[in-house]
Amino acid sequence: MFFMFSLIPVLSVGLCGTKLGCGEGGCGACTVMISKYDPFQKKILHHTANACLFPICALHHVAVTTVEGIGNTKSRLHPAQERIAKSHGSQCGFCTPGIVMSMYTLLRNKPKPKMEDIEDAFQGNLCRCTGYRPILEGYRTFLRTYVYSFLLCFSSSYLHSLFQTMMSSSLFDSSEFQPLDPTQEPIFPPELMTQRNKEQKQVCFKGERVMWIQPATLQELVALKSQYPNAKLVVGNTEVGKKKNMVTTLLLYVDLWEKKNNTSHWSAGITFGAACTLSSVEEVLRKAVAELPSYKTEIFQAALEQLRWFAGPQIRNVAALGGNIMTASPISDLNPVLMASGSKLTLISVEGKRTVTMDEKFFTGYRKTIVKPEEVLLSVEIPYSKEGEYFSAFKQAYRREDDIAIVTCGMRVLFQHGTSRVQEVKLSYGGMAPTTILALKTCQELTGRDWNEKLLQDACRLLAGEMDLSPSAPGGMVEFRRTLTLSFFFKFYLTVLQKLSKQQNGPVSVAREGRLGKMPRGQLVEDTVGRPLVHVSAAKQACGEAVYCDDIPHYENELYLTLVTSTKAHAKILSVDASEAQSVPGFVCFLLHVYTLTGGGSKSGLQVTCVGHIIGAVIADTQEHSRRAAKAVKIKYEELKPIVTIQVCWLRSASSISSQIKKGDVKKGFEESDHILEGEMYLGGQEHFYLETHCTLAVPKGEDGEMELFVSTQNLTKTQEFTATALGVPSNRIVVRVKRMGGGFGGKETRNTILTTVVAVAAFKTGRPVRCMLDRDEDMLISGGRHPFLGRYKVGFMKNGKVKSLEVSYYCNGGNSTDLSHGVMDRALLHLDNSYNIPNVSSVGFICKTNLSSNTAFRGFGGPQGMMIAECWMSDLARKCGLPPEEVRKINLYHEGDLTHFNQKLEGFTLRRCWDECLSSSNYHARKKLIEEFNKQNRWKKRGMCIIPTKFGISFTVPFLNQAGALVHVYTDGSVLLTHGGTEMGQGLHTKMIQVASRSLGIPTSKIYISETSTNTVPNTSPTAASVSADINGMAVHNACQTILKRLEPIKQSNPKGSWEDWIKTAYENCISLSATGFYRIPDVGYNFETNKGKPFHYFSYGVACSEVEIDCLTGDHKNIRTDIVMDVGTSLNPAIDIGQIEGAFVQGIGLFTMEELRYSPEGNLYTRGPGMYKIPAFGDIPTEFYVSLLRDCPNSKAIYSSKAVGEPPLFLSASVFYAIKDAIYSAREDSGVTEPFRLDSPATPERIRNACVDTFTKMCPSAEPGTFKPWSVRV
Repeated sequence: MFFMFSLIPVLSVGLCGTKLGCGEGGCGACTVMISKYDPFQKKILHHTANACLFPICALHHVAVTTVEGIGNTKSRLHPAQERIAKSHGSQCGFCTPGIVMSMYTLLRNKPKPKMEDIEDAFQGNLCRCTGYRPILEGYRTFLRTYVYSFLLCFSSSYLHSLFQTMMSSSLFDSSEFQPLDPTQEPIFPPELMTQRNKEQKQVCFKGERVMWIQPATLQELVALKSQYPNAKLVVGNTEVGKKKNMVTTLLLYVDLWEKKNNTSHWSAGITFGAACTLSSVEEVLRKAVAELPSYKTEIFQAALEQLRWFAGPQIRNVAALGGNIMTASPISDLNPVLMASGSKLTLISVEGKRTVTMDEKFFTGYRKTIVKPEEVLLSVEIPYSKEGEYFSAFKQAYRREDDIAIVTCGMRVLFQHGTSRVQEVKLSYGGMAPTTILALKTCQELTGRDWNEKLLQDACRLLAGEMDLSPSAPGGMVEFRRTLTLSFFFKFYLTVLQKLSKQQNGPVSVAREGRLGKMPRGQLVEDTVGRPLVHVSAAKQACGEAVYCDDIPHYENELYLTLVTSTKAHAKILSVDASEAQSVPGFVCFLLHVYTLTGGGSKSGLQVTCVGHIIGAVIADTQEHSRRAAKAVKIKYEELKPIVTIQVCWLRSASSISSQIKKGDVKKGFEESDHILEGEMYLGGQEHFYLETHCTLAVPKGEDGEMELFVSTQNLTKTQEFTATALGVPSNRIVVRVKRMGGGFGGKETRNTILTTVVAVAAFKTGRPVRCMLDRDEDMLISGGRHPFLGRYKVGFMKNGKVKSLEVSYYCNGGNSTDLSHGVMDRALLHLDNSYNIPNVSSVGFICKTNLSSNTAFRGFGGPQGMMIAECWMSDLARKCGLPPEEVRKINLYHEGDLTHFNQKLEGFTLRRCWDECLSSSNYHARKKLIEEFNKQNRWKKRGMCIIPTKFGISFTVPFLNQAGALVHVYTDGSVLLTHGGTEMGQGLHTKMIQVASRSLGIPTSKIYISETSTNTVPNTSPTAASVSADINGMAVHNACQTILKRLEPIKQSNPKGSWEDWIKTAYENCISLSATGFYRIPDVGYNFETNKGKPFHYFSYGVACSEVEIDCLTGDHKNIRTDIVMDVGTSLNPAIDIGQIEGAFVQGIGLFTMEELRYSPEGNLYTRGPGMYKIPAFGDIPTEFYVSLLRDCPNSKAIYSSKAVGEPPLFLSASVFYAIKDAIYSAREDSGVTEPFRLDSPATPERIRNACVDTFTKMCPSAEPGTFKPWSVRV
């Protein structure tokens, strides 16, 4: 529904800067600045908002500023645009305009912000590429007291002089930035300031299906609600706007200043107008806390703590306090606070006003309240707290920033005057029932009791009984949620005890830091290889000028396509009825996808094999009409029993052996071992969450079956091939073009073809251009992700920790088609050793065919799963030996010249250097002692640390893919047009290729341009994947340049002092070709799994990371305190891009191993279909201290200009965070007297961390017996 009312469709007409990333206000890609004149404060207010939710009808008297309105590349970049671009904070660029607008709005309100202001401003913005550090680094330069605190260095010495490093090694020079001049900002339209002085009139907008009314007075609003009691009231549209499948025929928009700004201070508390935004509530409460005695503001402080983590600023700026109450969400952050405090609500209707208290009777059922349909919530009174009254609020979510709660609560206690005896207590919880509830029985029992340990014990016992949940409860995590109710009360108990004794400790805030590297010396200025050249599209991306697939202007007579997908995981299709869809305005046709429904057979026996299986597609004149028509298609199913999990697949023998690797004598190895350990580990999947979803525009050319495809894809060749096959034409009739992608990470290597072929067929059938860009929920449902893995291992080792023998079985959930699962499993098996020398190995990989969307390539391509299981058994055997894990890991590391388990000799093995430098730069041993001391002194907070190596093989494991082509055109003015086979998705490939061509030709980068990647310039390209794109395309570019130079050699010899332009002009006049193709293939690569012979990889990339974390044993929350990374990238082509890849991969890995969890129903239905439920790392999740060092003096002779691949190898280093968490959990368990090993599956979510920290509270909330209930979600 947001497409009808939101700003997005309007802004997309001629302006492509504001991006649609999710459609639910969860990613911030669509952030714009909303400005309006406040007649009460007599000033102009600026705030951020999500264009995907902000209603177009609500723009009456409002000014909207988009990224295009503040600066551009043709005239002048705004400082907010310039600094993110030049500080390397834009990679794929799809999120960049939204981040720029968040910063710009902050600067309009606070030209000299604090670091806390900057971090708060970005709570509603996500980035999947950068790892966030360069964004924060660039914007730190706006601080009043900016210092060069973000530095990365090639040096191994952590104690290098800060200023010495600053002078030689900053990746950007902040002195080059233009200053911020607030006087030069665009003015607020004067006519909008005068409009508020005029008499306001009711405004009404009518659409095809919806009517929008904006009353001018409160009386009009009340009258309309009486006339239309079922009409939805809208203030910020943050609730209604998210419900894409809901159609509301009448919306009443509340923009009444007396409701929005009516804040009154009374003797009992503060009254807010129900339409007050959460940001304005926050501002008023903050002022009250600063001015009033602390005993009066206990409730306000608790509300502020909840508001701090309530969504992002884009939501808080428009969402209303009253809307939060009336939506009656059972996991509302604020409702438990309002209920526990006894806040009063004033309701109004045509019959008059009445006041009700938010108590246990207010919520009558799921999303229902006692408010009558014709009533309007007028105001909310939040009371002052009294002397002897204490209040706390707690919330636990998957992610600290911008996340919905798992469990939330408000807790209040009032003591009899001068005593610690409870006079009144209120404990309110969200997330424990269909409504916000009060623990009435517990509160009654605690009243009149003294606040002591006996009360604590009884309270926990009572809460454990009262806050019960069915083991099948919606949302799952039943034991965790129940335990949280006790943990929260324990935290409240300790807080109150502390306040009673007047002992308080303030929080400590630490800014994020990093170290940057030295530049190469003695190098010509024109030679940019090895220098931190800014991403060639960074400025365009920061200004919103960069064109992505859906930004291409619409063609005349263009149509829009919407997919019709299965709602069942496994079923026969009995009928497909599109007759109702045909009555939707603008309907053109419906296509039935017979081929995939029959596995390539005839129309008889149609079947779907996953939820999201493409059944067909509706084509209509507009996006909105096609969506409506698609929803009108009726499908009848005969359901079949689905296979969803690895375990069920294995039991039903539905898995197949992919590959095996055997080396040595495993049996003998076990016999010679001192100890043998057996165990297993599960790793969940991961959603790519590229900010730009799959998109295709197909343009038929009208003759000979020609078609032009604009696609967001990493794989032009397969896209061309599959489309040609679907249309029954040769590949030479299909041209695929890719300008850039808004992220890929492997998700666009093959899976784009399921959309592209459908769109192409639609264009072929209609003879008109057809476009489709998937919604975020469609994309997550259809496109698949990283393969979930189960690893079972048996490892034999000596007392000193030396591994002798390993037997391992890997099982991966491939989904409903093969896709790339065999390749993923092959790489997992090739990385089962991680970096350790294991003399005897027996390994096998099984692929499980299930009724889920087919899983596919994802950064690392099976390598991280294989290595993660290796680190699991390595961690366990170190503990079994009673030895420090870092010693056991080091004793097992390979040496130069060793053979791997697949018999490849290690040459140029720099891992041990990385290891030693990381130990040194992280100050590992000294910090380990400090952590041990911290853990002794803290019972409920624990710290852990871990150092992890990685060895990642570089090459496609399919040998023929290790090839690349390039095309170089030199024009008579000396400019160069460069084309190569790789695609740009944010990784800086085009930038590096320009640097390579610049050095090869000996000309400045300004003379070289890359327009796009296309099948009619470089044919038969390999996918941009496997981290080899810079290697193979760089060599192909170099090869083409050498051909040009060879032709120019006689001319240069005859005119050695001539310029490049002179030589080119002479060559042209002498009829010498100035166009050349280049080609490269990686030599001597190929491996046979059956014989365990060959060379699967051209070389290896190495790295080591050390991470320290702190966990909250009561809630399962964790903080990433510090990470040190040492990475071997050879001789870096571009250190800024390489460091960006390292940080981005690491943070993506933090998501994989600690946060991101795909959740499925037992029937195979995906719950996590957007940022509301699926959480990727945000700005606040990166390590507080983040240090990256590039290993010096390690040239790689096997790649272009001695560089190394960097895209995938660093991702696994984030396993150091996972095992640091496990280390901290061990400490917590030891305090509870539990010393035996335990299993921790990935990701290490708050649920898994809390449940592993066994204590009295977890024992009071035991798990239900498996098999006695139907779980809400299953582990796939």
